[in-house]
Amino acid sequence: MKSILILAITAMTTMAHAQQIQPTVNVTGEGKVIAVPDEVTIRMGVQTEGKDAKTVKTENDASVDKVLDYLLKMNIPQNQVQTEYVNLNKNYDYNTKTYSYKASQTISVKLKDLSKYDKVMSGLVSSGINTINGIEFSSSKMEAYEAEARKKAVADAKEKAKEYAGVLGQNIGKALMIAEQGTSAPQPQPMYKMAMAEMDSTQRTLAPGELTITSKIQVSFELLE
Repeated sequence: MKSILILAITAMTTMAHAQQIQPTVNVTGEGKVIAVPDEVTIRMGVQTEGKDAKTVKTENDASVDKVLDYLLKMNIPQNQVQTEYVNLNKNYDYNTKTYSYKASQTISVKLKDLSKYDKVMSGLVSSGINTINGIEFSSSKMEAYEAEARKKAVADAKEKAKEYAGVLGQNIGKALMIAEQGTSAPQPQPMYKMAMAEMDSTQRTLAPGELTITSKIQVSFELLE
């Protein structure tokens, strides 16, 4: 009796295991959306050097205040302006055997109107900015573009799975697993003048280009006879 029971349980386990094995086709779909940037974040700074730490810091703070006052006059909301980095370094010159100090502050400004870029940059340089650390383009509709890219990626995965199954004379069934591999939007390479002394608010110094939002989705489909 025990032997029969053991055999029955073994058979049921084998059948259950066989039922769990589902042939699948696993693919990765890619979706791309092209967007024109309508926002830009500028990262810039003020550096001041001198022999006295207190004087250097005071002068640096005064320059930054002028920059912030200018941004306020340009009606740029305070939540679009952020101080990112503040530093005061003490340096020793072995040749002259003297100490010097360098104060620096980094500020980021987000412009939601690209047409203001040239005028704002010209005013910032006149206000005291002496370093530009880079710019980053973005879109106010980024979430919508990313959602569209994900949908395209899923559709691409489905088409690939149909193609692979069709070559074998088979079909695909429902999706068994969906995994997002990531969404990215590489920055376009901006074109702008590096010599700040040459900046003129009447000239165009920026070409925003395009943003390519890319999404990759991995999907597993049933493989049907």
